[in-house]
Amino acid sequence: MKVQLFNKISAAGLQELDGNRYEVGDQLTDYDAILVRSASLHEMEFPASLKCIARAGAGVNNIPLQRCSEAGIVVFNTPGANANAVKELTIAGLLLASRKIVKGIEWVKTLEGPDVAKAVEKGKSQFAGPEIMGKKLGVIGLGAIGVQVANAAAALGMDVYGYDPYISVSAAWTLKARIHHIKQLKTIFEECDYITLHLPLTDTTRGLLNEEAFAQMKEGVRIVNFARDALVEETALLAALAQGKVAAYVTDFASEALLTQENVIITPHLGASTPESEDNCARMAAQEIREYLEHGNIRNSVNLPSLSLEETARNRICIINRNIPNMVAKISSQLGQYGINIETMANKARGDYAYTIVETNDDVDVSALEGIRGSEGIIHVRIIHSAVE
Repeated sequence: MKVQLFNKISAAGLQELDGNRYEVGDQLTDYDAILVRSASLHEMEFPASLKCIARAGAGVNNIPLQRCSEAGIVVFNTPGANANAVKELTIAGLLLASRKIVKGIEWVKTLEGPDVAKAVEKGKSQFAGPEIMGKKLGVIGLGAIGVQVANAAAALGMDVYGYDPYISVSAAWTLKARIHHIKQLKTIFEECDYITLHLPLTDTTRGLLNEEAFAQMKEGVRIVNFARDALVEETALLAALAQGKVAAYVTDFASEALLTQENVIITPHLGASTPESEDNCARMAAQEIREYLEHGNIRNSVNLPSLSLEETARNRICIINRNIPNMVAKISSQLGQYGINIETMANKARGDYAYTIVETNDDVDVSALEGIRGSEGIIHVRIIHSAVE
């Protein structure tokens, strides 16, 4: 099996792909999988052999999801693998937003002469800023990163308000009891001294912090954004900065307009830039590819349902289909026509698409697979021969 690379991938991840089974490189043709970090795949023409794409990171803005779904290509990401790295940078961002640390460092570098120490003592008051302890922090998005940020901020003495209408059970269990889980964003806007964003960019979250949102916020609010630049409407942000509504904005995403702003601190997209994070993301992405190609199991897909099944039979038929009525019945009937007995079957849907795993101990010939492929609503079919005897 072939895995095409479009970025430099950590050796920790590549070691997950057995060299006896996988050919890995950046100049392959007819490859089975793509392992990618930040390279854009939107203009790429994918080979017919491509079965899956794994993004070593959380965001998948660089991958054409709809086109992949239509072609039966599973897209994975690595949720939580870089969570600690982003959490640590976010905590640093809260401190940078408060204490005018960057301005102070830049000012000290301008000093000259033997009386530097005296100049520092005389001028340091201009860089004073508030402590974060006891302040109210609004965490918007309580996924793997947001939960860690909320817990860390609470441990530092902040009064934390968390908002996420889609919080998972696992995230809810790891959220410290003293954190306020609120139901309306308005509460965060009106109550919080600090706001930090930890949610994906979608049609519903784009421009989440807009003119209306800024109008509801407290005077002098400080905002940290290490999630996605487009979550904040730049024009509205610039106006809020000019009016003093926003006292500081710390972000990981540079733009020409923000570079000249007095109370904006920009880091060069450092969110997941730690060796530990890169290793974790690469390792998880490689494992997702391996699990899907070798066993047909889907974990952490962003365009298809997660579905894993223990192998109990000789052959496993993996089917990606449209989520329309009677598909499971059609698949079962099609297999029956070719005398194939179903040992185990699992099906799960997500939006417009569904995934089906069928296990059988019978031989499955090419005509049976072609028969399934020709059925209405079927997008992709493949067979995996198991080691189970």
